[in-house]
Amino acid sequence: MVTVLKNVTNVITAVGEMYLFNKQHDNRVWAALFLMIISAVSGGITDLSFNAVGYAWQIANCFLTASYSLTLRKTMDTAKHVTQSGNLNEFSMVLLNNTLSLPLGLLLSFSFNEMDYLYQTPLLRLPGFWMVMTLSGLLGLAISFTSMWFLHQTGATTYSLVGSLNKIPLSIAGIVLFNVPTSLQNSASILFGLVAGVVFARAKMREKS
Repeated sequence: MVTVLKNVTNVITAVGEMYLFNKQHDNRVWAALFLMIISAVSGGITDLSFNAVGYAWQIANCFLTASYSLTLRKTMDTAKHVTQSGNLNEFSMVLLNNTLSLPLGLLLSFSFNEMDYLYQTPLLRLPGFWMVMTLSGLLGLAISFTSMWFLHQTGATTYSLVGSLNKIPLSIAGIVLFNVPTSLQNSASILFGLVAGVVFARAKMREKS
């Protein structure tokens, strides 16, 4: 159900682009968004359950995720008019984005007493732990940079939809590499996701032409 509701974020983002940037989407883009939701529902149909608190948090997550990508795109456009270079490059965006997240991260760490655990854990004395943490940080930096670059080159809706489409190769890889049992539901989910990707790609090619 988390996956199902996360795909609703794509629709919220597309609507937000229409109102904030006056961007009109091709009918094929809306069709791709609809197919992605069908794909998610097909995959999660066997896991339907209801929890009011869980749904409230997930709906809030959807709006915050859409707001994040739309705000980033708006900031990039605003930078063209208020900076001397007329552009806020990806390195600057990554630096600002991560710097702004530090106060909240520190606040949450102290609120949940994670700092006490950090001082007491024996993991800090293991070289392997530092190696994994360093690698994780470098990968996180790479993800941040590529996300900023992609959003700068395209738009919030494309950024959001492509983020949903990456679940398709991950699902296929999971089935192939880990011998995950397949069913009609998850096969239909992958099929609808692939069709959505093709429809969206054709819509973008049509826009460029």
